[in-house]
Amino acid sequence: MSVDTSGSDVPSGTPILRAGELAPGQSRKFILACGGRQLECFVVNWRGALRAFVNQCRHIPMTLDWVENQFFDEAGDYLLCPTHGALYEPDGGDCVVGPPCGKALYAVPLLERGDEVLALCPDPLPE
Repeated sequence: MSVDTSGSDVPSGTPILRAGELAPGQSRKFILACGGRQLECFVVNWRGALRAFVNQCRHIPMTLDWVENQFFDEAGDYLLCPTHGALYEPDGGDCVVGPPCGKALYAVPLLERGDEVLALCPDPLPE
C-alpha cells in the first residue's frame, strides 16, 4: 500500500485513518467525495493488509454492512452482502458466491503518507 510521495504528481487523497489503527479483521466506513458525489466506502484490515471498497453490492446497489461497520461473514473469511448472500474475497473484492459472480466490488485505492492512510477515488466510479 505504500506509495512514493516524493514526486509532485502524488494525489492528495482523503485521510481515513492512521497507520496501524485498524487491527486485522476490523473494518471502518468512511465517506469519499468523488466526481461531485459522496460515496460511502469501507476499509478492512485483511490479514495485515488494508483494502478499501465502495460500500455497494454489485448485484443490487445495497450496502454490505449487515450491522454497522460489520462487513465480514461470521467466519471472517469473506465480505458478505446480507441481502442475497453474496460473498466477496477481501483481498481484491471478487465475488465468489451469489448473484454478482463475475463482478468485483469497486476498489478504492489507498496510499500511505506519513502516519496517515488516504483514500483516492475509484476508477471507474460506480454507476
